[in-house]
Amino acid sequence: MRYSLILSLLLAGCATSPPRNPDDLCAIFIEKAQWYKAARRAERKWGLPIAMGPAFIHRESSYESDAKPARGKLLWVIPWRRPSSAYGYAQATDAAWEDYRKESNAWFVERDDFADALDFIGWYNQRSNRRLGIAKNNAYHLYLAYYEGPSGYAGGRWRRDRNVQRYARIVSDRFARYATQLGRCEDSLDKGWWPFR
Repeated sequence: MRYSLILSLLLAGCATSPPRNPDDLCAIFIEKAQWYKAARRAERKWGLPIAMGPAFIHRESSYESDAKPARGKLLWVIPWRRPSSAYGYAQATDAAWEDYRKESNAWFVERDDFADALDFIGWYNQRSNRRLGIAKNNAYHLYLAYYEGPSGYAGGRWRRDRNVQRYARIVSDRFARYATQLGRCEDSLDKGWWPFR
């Protein structure tokens, strides 16, 4: 009993809490320096703008590492199945995550790891860039393709869904805001010191 309690406490300590100020990218990266390094790596590897991944993650999971879609209700009260297998920071489905692992040879990755989630978003957006011709800094259309999948995006399903368009606008606006914020602190983050605290 005592050992299981200690193990539970240790595992709980490994979970990463959401940033204290999720609306300010500089504050996020000051609080979580490893996240900035992960964003830099995804930028180098996939051409993912540093502010893009966090903008997607804010919309998808609000920085909750173990986020899942809410369960549906049976007879309006009984908790039932979840609408999809989406999980983690990037809300990647089982199928999309498996494609990512195979295509990028990323075998030891977890959906509840921030760096892995950014790598996944970078891979996904590169695929949307290649297959659909969406520019890598076009947050609005990249998010539509992310939400609908390549076939759904190409088929224009999103044109009939105002909610999806609204989500994409939210992501696009946050990307622009995050990019502006990053402009005031990126040099300091690269040097590893923060005089503007």
